[in-house]
Amino acid sequence: MHRAEPQRARAPGLRGPGLEREPVSADQSTQPISPPAPDDGAPAAVDETPETDSSRSGFAAITARREVFWNLPNAITLGRIAVVPVMLLIPWFMSEWGSQVMAWCFIVAAVSDLVDGWLARRDGGQGITAIGKLLDPLADKLLVSTALIMLLAVGRIPVEAAWMVVVIVGRELAVTGLRGMASTDGHAVGAAWQGKLKAFVQNVAVGALLFHYETLGVDAHLLGLVLLFAASVLTLWSGWVYFSDYFGNEA
Repeated sequence: MHRAEPQRARAPGLRGPGLEREPVSADQSTQPISPPAPDDGAPAAVDETPETDSSRSGFAAITARREVFWNLPNAITLGRIAVVPVMLLIPWFMSEWGSQVMAWCFIVAAVSDLVDGWLARRDGGQGITAIGKLLDPLADKLLVSTALIMLLAVGRIPVEAAWMVVVIVGRELAVTGLRGMASTDGHAVGAAWQGKLKAFVQNVAVGALLFHYETLGVDAHLLGLVLLFAASVLTLWSGWVYFSDYFGNEA
């Protein structure tokens, strides 16, 4: 019994036992060979490559959303931060001339807080940036805290008045923490008028203590201690206002 031999698949264009080449028409020579269709029931391959915009890279998109940092208000704020290490030189500027240098450095830095705030808010607040909102209060706290600590260290704030330094610096840290906690809940703790009054009296007190010697016929040291006490009272009051307003609203 003869067994039928299975037919072998032949490549297109080949024929016969000797596999002679068959003539191929023009349509067959140019027609692409399509891949075999998947078996029934087999899931088709899905292209999971995320669609991207070839005209822009991911880094370029992030850069486009990044706000401008180097504007004039932020530059002034950084200048105020640069005065902080200058306050560390107070022990080497204890003479009358050196005290005036330290006092005027502090006064210029304190006044710059008003200038950069005005520049940021003009033209509809175009100069207000997220980094500016962070650096501006940070610069104020660093400047005042450093000056007070150094004045205490050199003895221009007596030891019995050290509690005032603790109150002022502690309140600054507490309010900063409160603002950070409020921001996580989507709230903003604005500056109350009590806080602005405290900042003004506090800056005048530090400036007077830095002058130390009689200035314009006024005992600057005594004036500074009196105003520092007033600033401590305003510090406690404004701190209570901030915390009571926030937790009162939460309730």
